[in-house]
Amino acid sequence: MEIAIIGTGYVGLVTGACLASFGHNVVCVDNDSTKIESLRSGEIPFYEPGLAELVDKGVRADNLTFTDSIQNGVSKASFIFICVGTPPKVDGRVDLSYVEQVAYQIGQNVSHNAYVITKSTVPIGTSRTVKKLVDKGVHDSGRDTVLVNVIVASNPEFLREGSAINDFLHPDRIVVGVDQLWAGDLIMELYKPIECPKLIMNPESSELTKYAANAFLATKISFINEIANVAEQNGADVREVARAIGLDRRIGNSFLKAGIGYGGSCFPKDVSALYQLAGEGGHDFRLLSSVIEVNNRQRERFVNKIRSVIGELGGKRIAVWGLAFKAGTDDIRESAAIDIVTKCFAEGADVIAYDPQASDNASQVFQGRIEFAGSALEAVNRADALLVLTEWPEFRAVDLDKVRETMHRAVVFDGRNLLADLDLFEKDFDYYGVGINY
Repeated sequence: MEIAIIGTGYVGLVTGACLASFGHNVVCVDNDSTKIESLRSGEIPFYEPGLAELVDKGVRADNLTFTDSIQNGVSKASFIFICVGTPPKVDGRVDLSYVEQVAYQIGQNVSHNAYVITKSTVPIGTSRTVKKLVDKGVHDSGRDTVLVNVIVASNPEFLREGSAINDFLHPDRIVVGVDQLWAGDLIMELYKPIECPKLIMNPESSELTKYAANAFLATKISFINEIANVAEQNGADVREVARAIGLDRRIGNSFLKAGIGYGGSCFPKDVSALYQLAGEGGHDFRLLSSVIEVNNRQRERFVNKIRSVIGELGGKRIAVWGLAFKAGTDDIRESAAIDIVTKCFAEGADVIAYDPQASDNASQVFQGRIEFAGSALEAVNRADALLVLTEWPEFRAVDLDKVRETMHRAVVFDGRNLLADLDLFEKDFDYYGVGINY
């Protein structure tokens, strides 16, 4: 099938490459001509395991192409995916300006019957808005909306950074929101090679599903972090508690790792957006306000713990392992690690950080205010404390004897409990995890 992907960010590029791997003809559109040229030359604008290889496969098969012209992109496409950004506004609501602009441009340039499918995470009712804007674009361009019939659908993504390709090819479910069941069946044909539950519902339910899923997962994270805080106060081990409750099939063991809280491009934005959306309808979603509060407070608690052990941070040399919001990505958006480093720097600490993938992105944020090391071992040189802030597996393989010898003071604050089972006390470290008592 002929498919156009509008937007070559994280969601768009992964979606385009995966759909091309099914044999569809996919053209990815972006108004950033520099990015398009980079993609044509094989350069991927962000780190995602396996994506470069999948893109290269599609390009070599000649069924994955790139253009900066939306007119060229939609000229043959029967299915047009909107995969542009939906950033948060200051008040937490969603900025739909990119979606709305693209919807109108699609209408201006499409000259045949087509499906416009919103992949971006959008508030309830956006599909109705997109339909109006597409039709307006068709009308303003002098064409008849009866002759150019565009069906708009919602098809939210459920991709985790670091495992996005596997999530696309082996999803827990695929959700399509349409007004006509037959239209949903046709869209599902795009995903025919995938075996999983495929749910067709109305657009409003589909749009709410994405927010509900992310809000629930964020709630699990904030819940286990509150349990971790209780565990620290009472001599319990949150890891054992999480394992025990996770064996309950009604609860499950995913998203029960205590730490410094959730971050990234989705959870903070989507939880806030759902909270604001509920408020606009007159519902005080108190649970979500607590989820947000707990997440913010968890970062403060971590910095307070550091201060309580090593004293005021001014003049201290703080080593940091990890800056990305999670392992497997170079994404630092809403990263708890970035927030904690910023707090340490603001209190006068000298910070030297290492991340296997995210250092370049972080350097643009800190603009020379912190140092960056070339390795995990280099970062701890003469450090008064080590903060483990991202769960990169390679940190577990670092020679801890060399770490202890290199540090000025062998004290570790592990915000991910990544090193908790490595017996750091036996190696003469002072070790502080989250929800752990030794």
